[in-house]
Amino acid sequence: MRTAQTSRRGFLTVGAVGGIGLSLADFFQIKHARAEQKSYDFIEAKAKSVIHIFLPGGMAQQETFDPKPYSPLEYRGELKPISTKIPGAEFSELLPRTAQVADKITVVRSMSHGEAAHERGTHNMFTGYRPSPALIFPSMGSVVSHEYGPRNNLPPYVCIPNVPNEFASTGYLSSSFAPFSLGSDPAAGGFKVLDLSMQGGVDEGRFSRRRSALEAVNEYFAKKEKSDALKAMDTFYDRAYSLISSQAAREAFNIDAESPAVRDEYGRNAAGQRMLMARRLVAAGVRFVTLTYGGWDMHNAISASMRQQLPAFDQAFSALINDLERGGLLNETLVMVSSEFGRTPKVNQTAGRDHWPKVFSVVLAGGGIKRGSIFGSSNSTASEPEEEEIGPADLATTVYNQLGIVADKELMAPGNRPIEIVDGGKVRKGLLDA
Repeated sequence: MRTAQTSRRGFLTVGAVGGIGLSLADFFQIKHARAEQKSYDFIEAKAKSVIHIFLPGGMAQQETFDPKPYSPLEYRGELKPISTKIPGAEFSELLPRTAQVADKITVVRSMSHGEAAHERGTHNMFTGYRPSPALIFPSMGSVVSHEYGPRNNLPPYVCIPNVPNEFASTGYLSSSFAPFSLGSDPAAGGFKVLDLSMQGGVDEGRFSRRRSALEAVNEYFAKKEKSDALKAMDTFYDRAYSLISSQAAREAFNIDAESPAVRDEYGRNAAGQRMLMARRLVAAGVRFVTLTYGGWDMHNAISASMRQQLPAFDQAFSALINDLERGGLLNETLVMVSSEFGRTPKVNQTAGRDHWPKVFSVVLAGGGIKRGSIFGSSNSTASEPEEEEIGPADLATTVYNQLGIVADKELMAPGNRPIEIVDGGKVRKGLLDA
């Protein structure tokens, strides 16, 4: 029996967003009162969505997208290079399927920043900013959520399987723009997204009655207090109910709806099923998906470690690119593969490589990105950029540009401080289709 002390929020007990403690109502909150912004030039969006595949730990450029076959063994490592569909470009022998879709992607071989610690490098790659003791910056996904909001009753920003790190969230923006977390791995048996199904004992009729009860309470408080905040809260609850009550929205997360052949094409493993879920979500209307796979901090036995992890990535990534192309989604979906930094030019005494932020590789595809291209280069030992050095600010600015977001637009940080989405970044035209 409910008492008079029951909060208004108690009428909406449909779960909390996995891993970050936000209810779905909180998740859909959109800040209505914003400080006046200066005017900005219009940018035509080339991409409707982004899939950010983050490989945590620091993926080695030499064993993946930037092999150095003519360097001494202690620099080039044990893995052999193979030809790709980009004339003259070679990848690692462990990326044979990706080599066959190389005509659809761009490999950036000149990514660089100065942060050799995992946390600081990760911050760079998720926000486009160097870490600051004075301010926590928002992730690209949260900025996209802030700028565009939900589409098709779906969260604008989703993390698979969970929010991967503290820098993947809202920073100085409202927690309303935090990512929705699946809460479990799509590759797991009996996979089920947290918070999308009604709690035990709640059928459609009871769900509707709860909503009616909430509306009655909202109406009472609105008449009593006449608060704009209460009116806004009504909208937030409506969005949460829309997600749970919309069969189409719930179906976007139903990976079991995919045919066995498609699931096999991606691979029945973490890499494959996470990338397949990402494709389902952007096809349904999610604007920004971040997924993680593997652990790439390979200080020891790097060749053996790569042989364990890279083949599943190779199968899944090539399947994702082919599937997006097949479904007509690649042109409007920007795919980005990144890591927080690369690995040292020289193999260490334990047959691994250590942290190296001076140069590493990033892969881009779709969303107006040039096809079949190598952008920039590293020197002969993959120790520093040789041509077209690019930093996190330029990368983030280019991604925002493809989404139609002006990267030097000012958002309001605490204390009404105007902060540019990205400070000093440039759109790198060489990455884009003419």
